[in-house]
Amino acid sequence: MPYAVGEFRSAWASYPVLVRQYHPEWNHGVVLTQVPPTAEVLLTWECDVGHVFVATPAEQRSRPGRERRRSVWCPECQLQATPRRWPVLPADWPDAVPPPQRAERVCGRQTLPAAPARAAALPTGAVASSHARPGRSVRGRASRPVPRTICPKTPRLPSGESFTSVCAPATASAVEADLRAALQERFALTFDHTAIRLDRPFFDHVEAWPDIVLPELRVAIEYDSTGRHGLEHVGPRQDTDRRKDRAVRAVGWEVVRIRTGRLPALGPYDLEVSGISRRTIDQLVDILRDLRGALFVDAYAR
Repeated sequence: MPYAVGEFRSAWASYPVLVRQYHPEWNHGVVLTQVPPTAEVLLTWECDVGHVFVATPAEQRSRPGRERRRSVWCPECQLQATPRRWPVLPADWPDAVPPPQRAERVCGRQTLPAAPARAAALPTGAVASSHARPGRSVRGRASRPVPRTICPKTPRLPSGESFTSVCAPATASAVEADLRAALQERFALTFDHTAIRLDRPFFDHVEAWPDIVLPELRVAIEYDSTGRHGLEHVGPRQDTDRRKDRAVRAVGWEVVRIRTGRLPALGPYDLEVSGISRRTIDQLVDILRDLRGALFVDAYAR
């Protein structure tokens, strides 16, 4: 960063909310007074509610932050504050059908609250809402959506740092454990990290959980198969894999996917194989050498 600390202090002095929402540790250690107000650079911010988002200094300064609601400084809070109405139900709405309910996410696991045994019939013109407060009429009222929250268990680390996450799921298959063991036999790397700190939310977290994390090489390894029923990593789940790869690459990492079951490659360094074998490990090692250099990778060889 060519600008000295404090050079743009006066320019940001009239935006105390932005000063509070900016975190240098999430922006590679760059403090806000080093950033010109008109710089076209994406920075990471955190609103008072806890939403983490990315915006340029000009976008943040142009938000209507001088209004009474402090949430307007966050684009996600501003979107959630927009009134939303449930559709008007017809007169012949069946009594046995419960009103729609919103699923709650708890650290990556989705739970659905129990539905009532019988929903009361609504007259014509009434607005259906499953989040109305007890004792209040829902006629003509709009229900406020449940605000999206980011899991607070992710430690505040610089973007791109790897760590051992308490939210990371356990190893899904024995093949992943065999792949990790094969790499441990060849390299003296750190294998106990399970997550990578991102600079933007990925679903309800600001961290990603690759199958294998190699911090010294900054390479994430994923093992993909179609699963027992042939539904894993296909269709919408494949789009999620692409989104995850983009989030990991955005913080300076590279992703190598080992694709089995005739799954097509998603990235330039993916391997399309029939299974994990000694030849597959040799191919993976060659890719690591191409990515980070043979001398650097071989320095960790056992």
